[in-house]
Amino acid sequence: MIEQIEKLLGQARSELASAADEKQIEAVRVKYLGKSGSLSGLRKAMGSVPAQERPRMGKLVTDAIAQFEGLLEEARKNVSRKSLEADLQREKLDVTLPGRRLERGRRHVVSQAFDDIIEIFARLGFHVADGPEIEWDLYNFEKLGFPSDHPARDMQDTFFLETRLPPPPGSPPGTHGQQLLLRTHTSPVQVREMISHPPPVRIIAPGKVYRSDSDITHTPMFHQVECLHVEEGISMAHLRGTLDAFAKAFFGPQVKTRLRPSYFPFTEPSAEVDISHPLCDGKGCRVCKFSGWLEVLGSGMVNPDVLEGVGYDPEKYTGYAFGAGIDRLAMLRHGIDDLRSLFENDVRFLEQL
Repeated sequence: MIEQIEKLLGQARSELASAADEKQIEAVRVKYLGKSGSLSGLRKAMGSVPAQERPRMGKLVTDAIAQFEGLLEEARKNVSRKSLEADLQREKLDVTLPGRRLERGRRHVVSQAFDDIIEIFARLGFHVADGPEIEWDLYNFEKLGFPSDHPARDMQDTFFLETRLPPPPGSPPGTHGQQLLLRTHTSPVQVREMISHPPPVRIIAPGKVYRSDSDITHTPMFHQVECLHVEEGISMAHLRGTLDAFAKAFFGPQVKTRLRPSYFPFTEPSAEVDISHPLCDGKGCRVCKFSGWLEVLGSGMVNPDVLEGVGYDPEKYTGYAFGAGIDRLAMLRHGIDDLRSLFENDVRFLEQL
């Protein structure tokens, strides 16, 4: 049996040395250690060995199997090393080449403006309110004092949906199915907030809005932020102070603001708000048409009819509201002259910001 063991180990060593891959190594393992393997058969033959010889012969068989397993492990390492060497020869790495720079993503310019506006108003004591982008006509127009023949209700200005639903909460008695639309401003959020919360109300409503318009200064979808503050004793002075604080925080401390009389259905009195052009410091340039001023938003004192329509006592409470396009604010901040540039995903443009 000793001669047989030495012969089997010699054959196994020779076969493993010539094995070229893991598959051939596995075939050698099965040949010697499988159920019908040569070394496995030695264990089965132990029954024919005299009793006094079994311990010595059993140790020889066990040592032979352990030696064979060592040969298997060594053969696997050799095959793995040869495979790695072949890969290195096939795919040479030039360590003298400069490394590739990993590109890092950045916040989009509109997202930056969005976050900055929320932070500024949070410091001024306002909280963020939200509402649905698919809105009822009642909240988008009626509760805000838009007459039935107002141009904003025209198909060329507003995206109307064909679906009509039962009247929303807050509808006057006898109201039938209400027209649904994509909200044209975030003012419906103000209406919903006043209907569901008693004064004082101090909110901003940032979000997406939709209008049927598209050119260098308009897109069908854009971002807007509106501000509402309703409380006892609120006046135009509070409006002016809030606007001035916001403009200086967003555009820089050198920016000045001015109010011009205007008209909006949901505010009375109303005012357009201009800022001194941040890029020319109010000295006048082509962008501001050499006036030194740029219109940025509309504002005013909340119309008493709007307050009464949501259940507030206009004799007791007053408030101000204003709204601005976040995309336009971002354009003015960075000197961008085409609104469409913000949404074309041109990496060359976005990297500049």
